[in-house]
Amino acid sequence: MDTATPAVTVALHDGDSVVAETGQVDARRHGELLLPAVDRVLAEAGVKLDAVTGVVVGVGPGPYTGLRVGLVTAATFGSALSVPVHGLCTLDALAYAAVRDGLEGPFAVATDARRKEVYWARYEDGRTREGEPGVDRPADIAGPLAGLPVVGAGALLYPEAFPDARGPEHVSAGALAALAAERLAAGAALLPPQPLYLRRPDAQVPKNYKVVTPK
Repeated sequence: MDTATPAVTVALHDGDSVVAETGQVDARRHGELLLPAVDRVLAEAGVKLDAVTGVVVGVGPGPYTGLRVGLVTAATFGSALSVPVHGLCTLDALAYAAVRDGLEGPFAVATDARRKEVYWARYEDGRTREGEPGVDRPADIAGPLAGLPVVGAGALLYPEAFPDARGPEHVSAGALAALAAERLAAGAALLPPQPLYLRRPDAQVPKNYKVVTPK
């Protein structure tokens, strides 16, 4: 499952292929949409929740509120089912999906970070990221990424900075699951299911608030 972008996306993978998948784009309703999406996927596959042997969740980068919905839900399932919970970078799943759709590297991935910024990373190919993800204004990375295709909603939002913007626009849980299964089968370690925020949440406690005491 992944809720790091406006897409609320869930898939079921049997170790070889995606069995069922669903997704809906709504940046304000992650909490409302995620559990019904899980129910739909399980119903389509004809299995119960207790058949799940592991959970993979996108860890972002992404905005605080949406991202934590997926992470908390994944942790809850892991605890209730006594199964492992793995994290995977959301940008990695987008890169993997883009290459499955026919894109060849090198390229970059960019998602909407709001505040007129993007979360981004460069890739040698669909499985190899160069360095760690960053968050920047599009104009500040247009030069370093010049000449590269850029995948994702962040690229499509800023065509002046990323003239070779490509799809897929949003992450797919099917791609997330397929990449995770591939890495686990190869014995590679996945990330802990901890959020990759890259910056502080919007809501913060005021620094110099006035204390009011009763008279």
